[in-house]
Amino acid sequence: MSEAGERRAILFADVCDSTAIYETAGDAAALAQINRLFAVLERQVQADGGVVVKTVGDGLICQFEQPDAAFRVACEMQQATVDLGAGARKPLRIKVGYNYGPVVLADGDVFGDTVNVCARLMSLANPAQVLTTRLTVEALSPGLRTRCRDLYETQIRGRGAPVMVCEVVWRPDADMTKVDLAEPELAGAADWVLKLAYGGESYLVEPGGSLRIGRDAANDLVVPSEHASRLHARVYARDAHFVLADQSSNGTFLMVDGSDRELRLRREQAVLGERGWIGLGKTAAHHGDHVLRYHLERRAR
Repeated sequence: MSEAGERRAILFADVCDSTAIYETAGDAAALAQINRLFAVLERQVQADGGVVVKTVGDGLICQFEQPDAAFRVACEMQQATVDLGAGARKPLRIKVGYNYGPVVLADGDVFGDTVNVCARLMSLANPAQVLTTRLTVEALSPGLRTRCRDLYETQIRGRGAPVMVCEVVWRPDADMTKVDLAEPELAGAADWVLKLAYGGESYLVEPGGSLRIGRDAANDLVVPSEHASRLHARVYARDAHFVLADQSSNGTFLMVDGSDRELRLRREQAVLGERGWIGLGKTAAHHGDHVLRYHLERRAR
């Protein structure tokens, strides 16, 4: 039996690098580790009124009636994965995508464009990252919208218009008290600020502010590396986001925490995600005097 015109929030969660986990730990130990995690994740889905539709490989597909519930579970899943892996030599990590829109419900399964877009989001996500779409963000309650940031547009097969991909910033700063995600109004009581660290010093970019980076002493953040250009890059606040703009000869490299993928900017711009590394003129994967650390944190009003 199927029903057309239903609206649901669909959530995909997938264990990262599961093949390597099975090879390293052995089939039995890896399966037990993943099953323990799935038991925790499934309880969280059910506690927020969601339904686990099915497991596919080392991933879960879930559905919720409201997008706020999917948002909370996505964040809770990531936090639970971190907590469960505390002290482990090789802790598990997951990536999550969720999307809200019309679906077809048939025989306990879900189908349609909303599901296809969700699968694409999950494939784009980095380890320990939650991705959604701008349309889904607009369907969230106001407090939760402040926890989401535009990243980039992507084309999805079968769709004419590109989809704006957004990131959910689910982790509080290490020095901050854990936020109760069941109270979304708390999320609205903060602005985002960007912190950069280099050479033992910290640099802050406030909403509406900017910061120049380069080898020349006239910059706000001086990076005396042979790989950096004199005026290499600029970080600035735009609306509720922070943007990295390359102005160099050799490019600027952007790497998100937990990801092996790296973005190289050549006279281009990118919206910064939650936290990661910036390499001036050379890959950020090889730490050195050309690499900066960045992270976002909330500032109480």
